[in-house]
Parts: sequence; structure tokens; C-alpha cells
Amino acid sequence: MTRSSVASASASTSELRRTLGVRDAVVVGLGSMIGAGIFAALGPAARAAGSGLLLGLAVAAVVAYCNATSSARLAARYPASGGTYVYGRERLGMFWGHLAGWAFVVGKTASCAAMALTVGAYVWPGQAHAVAVAAVVALTAVNYGGVQKSALLTRVIVAVVLAVLAAVVVVCLGSGAADAGRAAVGGSVGVGGVLQAAGLLFFAFAGYARIATLGEEVRDPARTIPRAIPLALGIALAVYACVAVAVLSVLGPAELGHAGAPLADAVRAAGVPGLVPVVRAGAAVAALGSLLALVLGVSRTTLAMARDRHLPGVLAAVHPRFQVPHRAELAVGAVVAVLAATVDVRGAIGFSSFGVLAYYAVANASAWTLDASPVRRAVPAVGLVGCVTLAFALPWVSVAVGAGVLAVGMASYGVRRWLAAR
Repeated sequence: MTRSSVASASASTSELRRTLGVRDAVVVGLGSMIGAGIFAALGPAARAAGSGLLLGLAVAAVVAYCNATSSARLAARYPASGGTYVYGRERLGMFWGHLAGWAFVVGKTASCAAMALTVGAYVWPGQAHAVAVAAVVALTAVNYGGVQKSALLTRVIVAVVLAVLAAVVVVCLGSGAADAGRAAVGGSVGVGGVLQAAGLLFFAFAGYARIATLGEEVRDPARTIPRAIPLALGIALAVYACVAVAVLSVLGPAELGHAGAPLADAVRAAGVPGLVPVVRAGAAVAALGSLLALVLGVSRTTLAMARDRHLPGVLAAVHPRFQVPHRAELAVGAVVAVLAATVDVRGAIGFSSFGVLAYYAVANASAWTLDASPVRRAVPAVGLVGCVTLAFALPWVSVAVGAGVLAVGMASYGVRRWLAAR
């Protein structure tokens, strides 16, 4: 075998297979966004903003659009696994790439645990931690078999969840309990509450990052990714707005803010208690879809960081048959399973929100460097300011823990550079 053929064979086994088209990429993003937000974030957001919930949703959507636009431009320029880790490294320098990757991997690992615990809470509340661990093990096995299998399963999950949400909207808006005045913005809405609600709801919009982190597995990424990201975001926003209006019209902001299972409570208040088990099942399926997409994205960023030795190099291996980063997937699955067995879901979501916003702040700063045009720079500028503002509008515990973990990531970078210099 010649040297060139050996190099070619080595490249083919170290690179991921490009199998995803626009439809699959959109579905992967939807599977993460819809599962994370509709069933988990509406209650806390309503508690923070009151009747300003829809304003918080609008602010979150604007910031998410800016981030999506910046991510799409960067992903088309750098179609490799790793997302903002790669963009920060290429546009701003190795430190910023490391910080983005660290924020993503740690924050989204916490988010994976939160989604696994959501599955457990809906499927078997008395054994939520055990069910959560089982879900992580099962979905890690699915991801191990190849990204195309993961995309097919996510497509089924998204279809089921959208059907359930459509039923909720129809039942709520068509009931005698619906009152459009409950969804109106009141005069007592505070800016701080709206921003905190936006920060919590942004956690739900962040699923389009999965599309960018799968850049090495997308066909024709320069065309596919810029189309898939805004499509996924637009569909998710439409779903969020419809469900939020429907649930608010039945429960009102005060009752929604204290609802343990907002959508189930809404259909019960609408006079259709028979739909409650269906909504609970839909919530579990949605959380499974979100968990599937999250584990997929975290493992790909882990792969990219391991290739650059920001994480142990052993995690950079790609399976010769399945063409997936199998060691990274197993490592991520193991960590998430441990967290799912031990952590509290509220703490996991709060910390994850801070990490995700830090991640996108680096993405917008990276997109700023792509073009000197003031018009082109307006979107990443708004996105950067929005990310920083929403991050520090979160509850102070989330801010303190998130900032501490980011500081650990910065310190690890400094230690690694110091050891390399010696």
C-alpha cells in the first residue's frame, strides 16, 4: 500500500460520514428545542415575568435569531464537528474556542441530566432517577449505532410531540374556559422579570446548536446548515407562541407560574381530563427527543476538543464501522447517567442556561469578525449584548455557579498551556 493510500484510509476512518440533509438537520434541531422548552420552561418563565411571559418569549426569540444567523454563517464557513468551539478557535484564538467548548460540554451535560430527569418524572415519578439513568443508557446505544439512526428516531419523536401540542392548543382555545384577556400584557410587568423569563425560555431555543455541531455529518454543509437553522428556529417559535397563548388563556399567568405540569393542568382546566395522560406521555417523549439530540451534540463537541487535546486524546477516536465518535459518546453517556442519578433538575436547568448563553456570546463575537460591514455586524452585536444581558438576568445562584464553572475552564486552559510550555 502506498503512502497516499494509507493516508486516505486513515482519513476515511477518522472523519465522520456525511448523511444528513436539510430535513434531517431541521428535525434534529426541533427534537432538542421543542422537548426542552414547552414542557419545562413555561412555568418558571411565567413565575418570573407574570403577564409579561409573551414579551419574554419575544426577547428570547430575537436573541435566538441573532445567534442562529451568526451560527449559520460560521457553520457554512467551518463545516466541522464542534460548533462554536471551532468558530471561536478559528476566529478569536484558541482560548476563546476552549472557553466556548467548555461552556457547551459542561452546560449541555447538565441539560442532558435535566432532560433525563424530566423523562423519569413523567414516566414514573416515584423512580425518576432510575428511569432517567435507563433513558440515558438506551439513547447512548442509539447514538452509538450511527447518526442516521438517531435522526430517524428524532423524526418520529418530533411528529408525536407536535401532534400532542396541536391537541393541547385546539382543546384550550376551543374551551369555554379560554379568555384571551389572560394572555394580555399587564401594566405591572417589570423589565427584570421579562429578561429573566427570556433567559429561561432561551434554554429552550438553543437546540439549533445541534445542527451546527453536526457540521461534519451534513451533506453540502455550506447550503444545508444556513437553511436548516432558521427553519428549525422559525418552526419552534411558532409552536412556542401557539402553546403559550393557549395555556395562558386558560390558566392565566399566576396559575401557570405555579403549575407543576402546565400543559396537563391546562387541558384539565379546559374540561378535558381524559387528555392528561396523553399530554404526560407527550412530555416524556419530548424529553427523550431533547435528550437524544443533546447527547449527540455534546459528544461531537467533545470529539472536536479531544482532537485539539483540550480533552483527553483518547476521546477523538471514530468507530471504523459506524463512523461515530464512539468513545466520546460513551464518556458523555456515563457522565450524564451519574448526574441523572444524583442531581436536582432545577439546578441543572439553571446552570445549563448560563453555560449556553456564554457559548453563544462567543459565537456572536466570532461572527463579528467575518465581515467589516456595519450592517453585517449589527446582528452579531445584538446577539452578543443579548446573551450577556440574559445570562446575568438569571437567578443569582445560576449566575454564581455558572461563572464558577467557567472560571474552572479558564484555569484548566492556563494549566494546560503551562504544562505544554514546560
